[in-house]
Amino acid sequence: MAIHFDHKPGLVIYLTAGDPSLEATRSIALEAIDAGADVIELGVPFSDPLADGPVIQRASERALSRGTRLKDVLRLAHEIRAARPVAGLVIFSYFNPILRYGLARFAEDAAAAGADGVLVTDIIVEEADEYLAEMKRVGLAPIFLAAPTSPDERLEAIASHSRGFVYAISRTGITGKQQNLTADAAAVVARIRRWTTLPVAVGFGISNAEHVAQVAEFADAAVIGSAIVELIERSTPEASPGEVARFIKGLHLHQAELAR
Repeated sequence: MAIHFDHKPGLVIYLTAGDPSLEATRSIALEAIDAGADVIELGVPFSDPLADGPVIQRASERALSRGTRLKDVLRLAHEIRAARPVAGLVIFSYFNPILRYGLARFAEDAAAAGADGVLVTDIIVEEADEYLAEMKRVGLAPIFLAAPTSPDERLEAIASHSRGFVYAISRTGITGKQQNLTADAAAVVARIRRWTTLPVAVGFGISNAEHVAQVAEFADAAVIGSAIVELIERSTPEASPGEVARFIKGLHLHQAELAR
């Protein structure tokens, strides 16, 4: 188990666990991996997802209304790991559900489930000593968000303490689709590379093949979240695995055509 990108750009696919159901999320994740996703981020639904836009907020609300909790996400991670042993698998959460679950218990259970890493969206590296110690104890990769507005001191700390990859935010604000990537994305990636040789993935607003092609010019991987979650929202539970797989295959086909 390890996070790696065998080609450029790699694809990190975010799914809100439990939307439209845990069974559907499992099927979507497996189809996404088979279609070419390098890493699956399993999002833990949370009642107050301040960093997320309306698409993922709605997905969290739907998942919570069906009773999805952190323990269910960890069980789902275990099932995905058993079915696809070599895929990258990251638990994506706000800190509150982890605190309620118990940090040490969460670290142990996430590692036992086969997760490669954890991304806690609302924890900052300067206040993460206990969290980092638990991640190190169980061999999980802590993944931090790096924003264009982060000062050099924070970016250096993020680069120093991250494992697996660094997640660069393409813009300030919340998640959601955007028309064009800003120059901020390339700039923050260049700054991150001053302090680490880890892969850098770019997310927030990456929603189509053109965006992925732009990311490939300066980063190692693209993170696609809201576009996938919105596709699932528009599809039936039965059709959503195939729809997501076709979307991912289309991204790869576009990159192959550009490479000719």
